[in-house]
Amino acid sequence: MIKKILKGLGIFIVIALIALVSIPFLFKDKIKEMIVKAINENVDATVAFEDVDLSLLKSFPQANVTIDKLSIINKAPFAGDTLFYSGEVNLKMSVKELFKGDGEAMNIESFSSTNGVVNILFDKNGIGNFDIAIKDDKDKPDTSESKPFAMNIQNYEIENLRFKYFDERSKIKMVIDSLNHTGTGNFAESKLDLDTKTTAKISLDMDKTNYMKNVALTLDAVLGIDLENSKYTFKDNKALINKLPLEFDGSIQLVEAGQEYDLKFKTPTSSFQNFLGLIPSAYSGSLENVKTTGDFSIVGFAKGLQSETTIPKFNLAIASNNASFQYPDLPKSVQNIVIDTKIINETGVLNDTYVNLDKLSFRIDQDVFDAKANIRNITENPLIDATLKGTMNLANISKAYPIKLDTPLTGILKADIKTKFDMKSVETNNYDNILASGTANITGFKYVDAEKKTYTINTASAQFSNQKINLQQLEMTTGKTDIQINGTVENYLGYAFKNQELRGNFNMNSNQLLVSDFMTKTETTVNNKTTTTEEVKIPKLINVSLNAAANSVVYDNLNLKNVTGKLIVKDEKVSLQNLKTSIFGGIITATGDVSTKGKVPVFNMNLGLNTVDIQQTFTQLEMLKNIAPIAGIIDGKFNSTIKLSGNLDAKEMTPDLKTLTGDLLGQLLSTTVNPDNSKLLTALSSNVKFIDLKKLNLNDLKAALTFENGKVNVKPFDLKYQDIKVNIGGSHGFDQSMDYNVKFNVPAKYLGTEVNNLIAKLSPADAAKLENVPVNAVLTGNFKNPKVSTDMKAAVTNLANQLVQQQKEKLVNQGTKALENLINNNTQKDTTKTQTKKEETKEKVTNAIKDIFGKKK
Repeated sequence: MIKKILKGLGIFIVIALIALVSIPFLFKDKIKEMIVKAINENVDATVAFEDVDLSLLKSFPQANVTIDKLSIINKAPFAGDTLFYSGEVNLKMSVKELFKGDGEAMNIESFSSTNGVVNILFDKNGIGNFDIAIKDDKDKPDTSESKPFAMNIQNYEIENLRFKYFDERSKIKMVIDSLNHTGTGNFAESKLDLDTKTTAKISLDMDKTNYMKNVALTLDAVLGIDLENSKYTFKDNKALINKLPLEFDGSIQLVEAGQEYDLKFKTPTSSFQNFLGLIPSAYSGSLENVKTTGDFSIVGFAKGLQSETTIPKFNLAIASNNASFQYPDLPKSVQNIVIDTKIINETGVLNDTYVNLDKLSFRIDQDVFDAKANIRNITENPLIDATLKGTMNLANISKAYPIKLDTPLTGILKADIKTKFDMKSVETNNYDNILASGTANITGFKYVDAEKKTYTINTASAQFSNQKINLQQLEMTTGKTDIQINGTVENYLGYAFKNQELRGNFNMNSNQLLVSDFMTKTETTVNNKTTTTEEVKIPKLINVSLNAAANSVVYDNLNLKNVTGKLIVKDEKVSLQNLKTSIFGGIITATGDVSTKGKVPVFNMNLGLNTVDIQQTFTQLEMLKNIAPIAGIIDGKFNSTIKLSGNLDAKEMTPDLKTLTGDLLGQLLSTTVNPDNSKLLTALSSNVKFIDLKKLNLNDLKAALTFENGKVNVKPFDLKYQDIKVNIGGSHGFDQSMDYNVKFNVPAKYLGTEVNNLIAKLSPADAAKLENVPVNAVLTGNFKNPKVSTDMKAAVTNLANQLVQQQKEKLVNQGTKALENLINNNTQKDTTKTQTKKEETKEKVTNAIKDIFGKKK
């Protein structure tokens, strides 16, 4: 019998389990359809979810509906903005609710949300993005038979919600992060008590000012809820803001125009430890064993309508009198603490809110510090009136308060400053409406930054006026650098409060200045590998001119002496005017600018080099070494003007040779050549032996170069070696490749023994008539592995052939002349005989004629 009962019970359990597993599949589509229906009937927004699951096992005997990745996206005028998102939403209801007919609403008993996001936005017109409910159309008949869901909430839970609120009009931004909230109450009743527990972190910004950042909040509260009248009453509650306890009572009621507030709050005790509880724990340390005396209290109320045009009237009073505190592990205490602050609104108009810091005072040892201020007209044109006076030994701060500093501060600060201004006057530079006066000075101040660099201000003193700060003296050191500065600073209020340009005019002197002392490190990640580099970044919003003089400036491997000039820092650019320095045994001047405004730093510079040492200049300056690599084998002096521009390497702030463009005009002075130090000249000497390069005279040689796209072009120039004329021209690349032509105009006597033997056979007069022979050399390859080719053999062969031909022609000429002489001699004898015969014949003829005429007579 028992066996049969156990067997039947086993069968029942199996059937029940099968039913619990299979029923969700039967009702899943029904639930999904009801969710879609509920959304479409109530929400005018784009709603999406990944899936809907139904489980009877998860919360048996209740059914559990899970909606995965539910999102609500706004339509116009907030199209595309996410109003709500939840990684998971769970709805719990009785199992019997699953078996209700299509016209019957399912009662939801509880819900929960995990990893949610809520964004509440107000645009400049005061329109909120949360108003997504479908508006009722009174003229359209109600065709729905019933609502798909009915609320019978008993409890709910929200886990890890991020709530963001932003009002574009007032520039108020509030973020409630890591919000965990639970509530228990019977929402089926029109009046109920809701028992809630809340933890969160709150951040608050107004315009560009941060008032709270990740302030921890804990609130355990019982809310009396009147659903019919939309009224919520604080009945029993305890709150912790950080560790400051507060109690609330009063009510908030939703009305047609907005929300009606009637709240009061206060600290339950008046111990000064309440004040320390306001400070975030990251900065306050452990408060458990802190010894305190005196009182501290916060009391306030908020009463009135929160609407589009009004806020509740409120009064927040923060007070402390003759208080003190001392941490158990620290040697100093803070004494005579007085705080008297009020934040008040008496009209319900936001702009009428004012802040009165009537007194803030404290003492550490014998140093007393006092401050007071008030702020009015906070939203339209804030009016600020403040006074600051006192002395503070900065070393005592870390001895009296557990502030986390890698290196404690040191130095004595003294200040006596008064200021009164409105923000519009700051924005418009209307200094007549700005009152500022006072003095401040600091001595022995040391600061260590995150990179372990120490900055020491030995002394600094300044006077404040309406328009400017007169920096009377600033003496500081960092690393191996010392700086002394004086000058003026203008628009410091605009720079401090309105992100405006800071203007200044300074004089600076330094005995030694190392640029590396001011390099900053930046981290970059490439292929999951983080590397740390140093970059120089010219600051924004700085418009400063600086007349500088330094005995020594060290930049990389260069040591500049007697540096003078003017620097103008503006628009993330440094302009150099008449910069002059002694270096490389001469003087270099510079005018130009360097800009880091773009992604890649750029420069544009005009340089003047006067009698600088060639060896040092062209070996230590990498840029010039690439422009004229051959210059390194020349000893002597050099004059030059160089115009160049291009990009800079962001890490080293050195020129990127691939982008370099410009030109160079140079003149050599008192030079000698060391060809043995150059593979190029060694190769040239072995091919052109009629020149001893060591005896080459380059004095007063002038050359012109242009460079662009990684290539240097040398305009052809002439030089002379003894009675040999040389013409050089061509180009080379920054990669050391080269292509040069060298043309020699060489007297024949330098072209070897064969030619000289032929010349020896000439008469001095003929030898003098010989023309110089052109010899061409082509230089290719690169400076480390040069290739030299000449037409020397062809030139010598041609000259020899010419000399041989000349000898042949001489011999022929000599033979021809001898023959002509011989012929001329024979011809003369024949002519004499003929002449004699002619004379004799003439005489005979004459006589015959005479005889004829004589006979007739």
